[in-house]
Amino acid sequence: MAGMRTRDRRDEIVRLATTTGLASVDELADTFDVTASTIRRDLARLTDEGRVARTYGGAIALLAHPEPSLRQRTQEAFAEKTAMARRAAAEINSGETILLDAGTTIGALARELRDVPQLTVATTGLTALQELAGSESVHVECLGGTLRHLSQGFVGPLTEAALERMTFDRVYLSADGVTPDNGLCEADLQQTRLKELMIRRATEVYVLAHADKLGSSPFHSWVRLPAGWTLITDDSADPRLVDEFTSRGARVVTVSPEPG
Repeated sequence: MAGMRTRDRRDEIVRLATTTGLASVDELADTFDVTASTIRRDLARLTDEGRVARTYGGAIALLAHPEPSLRQRTQEAFAEKTAMARRAAAEINSGETILLDAGTTIGALARELRDVPQLTVATTGLTALQELAGSESVHVECLGGTLRHLSQGFVGPLTEAALERMTFDRVYLSADGVTPDNGLCEADLQQTRLKELMIRRATEVYVLAHADKLGSSPFHSWVRLPAGWTLITDDSADPRLVDEFTSRGARVVTVSPEPG
């Protein structure tokens, strides 16, 4: 397999991880006739993209539930995301300071906020930044840091340090899954750490999640949610799950997508 292009080599690493489960850096270097440093760079990029997970000793394992990219999620449940975003925006008042997470549904919310007067929006997401870039009504703060390419969001110590300098009236979070018992499920620990800090800095906490994500736990990193948080989801949510969230202190708002 010597002489492969970088993209092809990385695709083949993912395939090997799927079929063999684990592979060491040295084994992969021998297989592709490249240096161990090259393989480490490949693994770092594939981990950042959510296609593999690093293990101790340089071995890798494919994630049991690969995290979809932002591009893959953009067109999923578009009508439902728009309805959730509009409902969330209806609770935001002129003059507030709010915090937006990364993600496509939160990006849809940012789009609904373009004309809210005297609004301050801080965000960790490129999608929200792009939606608000042309707004003359909204003051935008970018909480920069290390860009996580898969989610198009900033994470890491620089993002966390910026958060410590602000407080917010409301925070709006996305999630890979959300359960009544454990809270938000995320793909990695950096994301859970960041979202914990986001929650601490806000007075009101909202989670925007499609019904398919309710009760879902695709990964093993979790964020606990405070009492009185609000879940905004679509009306296809299982009523039994809605009751479970409510019984554990969450406020649940369900919305119906507009026809057509």
